[in-house]
Amino acid sequence: MPLLMLKDLPRYECLLEAAREFPDLDPSATEVFLNLLRTGDEAFRAVEAHLAQHDITQGRFGVLMALWACDGAAECGATLSPAVLAERTGVTRATITGLVDTLERDGLVSRSPDPEDRRMLSVGLTARGEKLLRKILPSHFRQMAWLMQPLSESERKTLVRLLTKVLQRAAEVPPTAASSAPVLSSAR
Repeated sequence: MPLLMLKDLPRYECLLEAAREFPDLDPSATEVFLNLLRTGDEAFRAVEAHLAQHDITQGRFGVLMALWACDGAAECGATLSPAVLAERTGVTRATITGLVDTLERDGLVSRSPDPEDRRMLSVGLTARGEKLLRKILPSHFRQMAWLMQPLSESERKTLVRLLTKVLQRAAEVPPTAASSAPVLSSAR
């Protein structure tokens, strides 16, 4: 996942100046948005560094967590199809294939024919995969708590409420929004 990694965010005064040239630029919204991206990048970097100590990537960890959370749950049984894993982890089916291939090679997951449709495959967590998660998760949860420690319980609830509003808005963005932007011609 490419990171924006803005180390030096523009000062609010610079955003006000830019808004004179670009009337659609809302300085307050831009400031919040850039801070959100910067914070997300830093949190992602911290988690990535922690997972690297266990020789695992964010993508593979996400697959293991999706399977672990599912293990024995009534809605999915102990296994998931690659398509469901892709949906739950937010990656493409092609990407999930590569992730599962690597996890299977490392003995952390296993593939088996789906019991109800033998044309389909199911992916399940192996004992080795569960053992790795049980090793990683205590320090992973401590790191999350440490990152959120500066916020009071009330601030955390407020932040979750606010981020949920932004998440809902982001989900509303029509897929054609990007294609409606004006295209600059390079013809001479």
